[in-house]
Amino acid sequence: MWPGCDILGLVMPENKPLISHTITQGPRRAPARAMLKAVGFTDDDLRKPNIGIANTWIETMPCNIRLRELAEDVKRGIRDAGGTPMEYNTIAISDGVTMGTEGMKASLLSRDLIADSMELVARGHMFDGIICLTACDKTNPGAAMAALRLNIPSLVLYGGSILPGHHKGKDLTVQEVFEAVGAHAAGKIDDAELLAIENAACPGAGACGGQFTANTMATILEVIGLCPFGMASVPQPDDRKKEVAYQAGRMIVEAVKKDIKPRDICTKKAFENAIAAVNASGGSTNAVLHLLAMAHDAGVDLEIDEFRRIGESTPLYCDLRPAGKYTAVDVDRAGGIPVIAKRLLDGGYLHKDCLTITGRTIGEEAADAKETPGQQVIKPVNEPIKKSGGLVILKGTLAPEGCVIKVTGIDRKIHQGPARVFEREEDAMDAVIAGRIKAGDVVVIRHEGPKGGPGMREMLGVTGAIMGAGLGDSVALLTDGRFSGATRGFMIGHVAPEAVDRGPIAAVEEGDPITIDIANGKIDLDLPAEAIAARLAKYVKPEPPYKRGVFAKYVASVGSAARGAVTD
Repeated sequence: MWPGCDILGLVMPENKPLISHTITQGPRRAPARAMLKAVGFTDDDLRKPNIGIANTWIETMPCNIRLRELAEDVKRGIRDAGGTPMEYNTIAISDGVTMGTEGMKASLLSRDLIADSMELVARGHMFDGIICLTACDKTNPGAAMAALRLNIPSLVLYGGSILPGHHKGKDLTVQEVFEAVGAHAAGKIDDAELLAIENAACPGAGACGGQFTANTMATILEVIGLCPFGMASVPQPDDRKKEVAYQAGRMIVEAVKKDIKPRDICTKKAFENAIAAVNASGGSTNAVLHLLAMAHDAGVDLEIDEFRRIGESTPLYCDLRPAGKYTAVDVDRAGGIPVIAKRLLDGGYLHKDCLTITGRTIGEEAADAKETPGQQVIKPVNEPIKKSGGLVILKGTLAPEGCVIKVTGIDRKIHQGPARVFEREEDAMDAVIAGRIKAGDVVVIRHEGPKGGPGMREMLGVTGAIMGAGLGDSVALLTDGRFSGATRGFMIGHVAPEAVDRGPIAAVEEGDPITIDIANGKIDLDLPAEAIAARLAKYVKPEPPYKRGVFAKYVASVGSAARGAVTD
């Protein structure tokens, strides 16, 4: 039993009226009630707190495939706690399926569309609270953004990780499939081995199984306080998830009773806790983008430089893929995300007084963590893997507004080399597969930013191919696009300003010398400032690939990656 579930009856604080009564109560609302009764709701249902269940179920990926089933368990919990559930749907885009294609341009855009649609339905139907069912990468921040905009009692329930696949005695995730593509191109494995890895890597329901973006955001959701402790790390295929979903349904009604709102939870200190958790767990670079966007919607002043400050002072405790040994399922077996929070608490890296959705503080939640004896996944507080965290923010003449690199598994502190310039991801991928990228090169992929892509594609295809080809220790890559959480190696993303905003990345030419200095947080195009300025003055923005429709609207509204690539 999770704390906060002992509901003996719903009593709103200070007799505060329910928001939903604006729609459901009084003589003038008879037409609305008539329509809702056609759905099957009764007068008694409509007097209770109306709880929206924002579901991202979709049949295009394993990540979200079980969410329709889990919604039924959430509904049982809501009803048993004295509320009335009303399920509604929104979209999701699979990063893993669309990776390396034009379809991947839809991924980041979907985050804001998910937030918009969740917000819009909740505002239209005036729910008293919402519970969001999420899984694949952009559904998690999208749900959090919607909750923060609405600022009604809200809970985000992560569907959970996939189980690892198995091949030749080793655990597999989709990361190994992407890297196998590079190994196949380099002649290191044959067609049969590539197919065997492909067939074994993803055995069923759940989001990608390392500390990739989905599980990084799940960690954030618990540590920032929007998901109850211990719920996110239970894998999606695990039978325990049904009980998790049921208890989450009860908890959202309890949150309505206590009037616990997302902006009460997601304070500046809570965001700092989340950043610390990303660094301690070796999480995805996408966390920078999404936390900046969430802070924007929360009205919290959060700057990209704060990721550098917190990252430098927070140790890396988790030995997780993509750079480490273990999978997300191993985190659950070790005791779950609460154990990560306990490390931060015991090390003095956590603001322990921050409120969570249960009404308890994060310090109280973390103190109750139950660690599995002898587990090796999350290192002891005095034996971190590294003394600083997994993310480093770089700035310099090539990225005045900043960019990000994940340094878990990287021993190099500096890379200097000639630029190999590509105007889109596919061209860089062709060069890697054809063996045209050599040791020492700096692969530059531009016009892939929020506006220039549009949509800021992830580059796991290219980065996986570089690692699979055996170039991970000798090649660097930088882009105004993004990376999957499964990316590892000397890879720098979110270079800002992006090329179409006349960022210095637009001035880079083939063979230009570039220096990346992790120890000093620098990334420089080694040319005189006058030469860079002269090139940028001659820069001609490419013709936009989309002149109508959703992509065109996105380009017209999206901002810099250094501020979360938000659309308002």
